Amino acid sequence: RFVLHKVVKEEASYKLCRVKKIHRGPKGIPYAITHDGRTLRYPDPDVKVNDTVRVDIATGKMLDYVKFEAGNSVMISSGNN
Repeated sequence: RFVLHKVVKEEASYKLCRVKKIHRGPKGIPYAITHDGRTLRYPDPDVKVNDTVRVDIATGKMLDYVKFEAGNSVMISSGNN
């Protein structure tokens, strides 16, 4: 059912994370909390809840994001459909 495949170094350097919450901290500093508990300070103002962000593992900084909107392709790994 599952097949192992090699991950190239470029793909191993980042992680995709779903944004769960966006808040403002002390002194109005914006931050986003991801599904795995990471806190990203100063996210892009266009990033909203349920968007997916690409996080660099080494630095913990946000590299890119994908909006959660109709028409995007997804992969469902589990759940009741």
